[in-house]
Amino acid sequence: MRLLLSLLLLLAPLAARAQEEVVLGLSSDRVAITTSFDGSEILIFGAVKRETPILAEPLEVVIAIAGPSASILVRRKAHRFGIWVNAETVEVDSAPSFYAVATTAPWKQVLTDTEDLRHKVSINRAIRSVGAPMEIKDAAHFTEALVRIRREAGLYQMLEGKVALDQQTLFRTAIDMPADLTEGEYSARIFLTRKGRVVSHYETTIDVRKVGLERWLFVLSRQQPVLYGLMSLAIAIIAGWGASAGFNLIRNR
Repeated sequence: MRLLLSLLLLLAPLAARAQEEVVLGLSSDRVAITTSFDGSEILIFGAVKRETPILAEPLEVVIAIAGPSASILVRRKAHRFGIWVNAETVEVDSAPSFYAVATTAPWKQVLTDTEDLRHKVSINRAIRSVGAPMEIKDAAHFTEALVRIRREAGLYQMLEGKVALDQQTLFRTAIDMPADLTEGEYSARIFLTRKGRVVSHYETTIDVRKVGLERWLFVLSRQQPVLYGLMSLAIAIIAGWGASAGFNLIRNR
């Protein structure tokens, strides 16, 4: 009997946490990249589904959008013999092409370091860099440089306090996606937290694809590179001839 009571007491907090779930909506689950594409705004909204009354402890929401990941070489330049040259190189094993995190409150308030390590939500946790050459003692600086460069380009975003949460139930935010998006599946993760601990999470995807002429050219360059190269060369020759003919016509007048 005592053993059964102990098990019930241990399971009670888990049952309470499971009674709050995310019901999510997206303004669009597909982003089309065309010739006139200059960026997009994704509106993320949803609600918290409950089976019990709202608890006294405030609920927080964390939303993370991640683009396709790939390895990348980060180089450090050095000034030698009067010119800048590549001195050292570190390969970052996996870094998302785009990453944005939006929260309802300051970061330290919404998620503990332990939960961040478990779910890899923050920008630095989303990047995986296993090792570096033995002669490089400050390998962490290369990852920091990658984050800084992509933040300046708008590819990495930390949006603290940008998620609106009404009545501890309805939440919404808007995330700007830049023009130079990488094609592929983008993951959207939503976390509900209390006291920095995750009580529920939900994940879906956003499809980012080239369409129309851009899609046709992209597929052609991958599947028939010789034909694509010949077509590009022909277009360059025709464009050059046309420009030369136009210039001669204007000069002869």
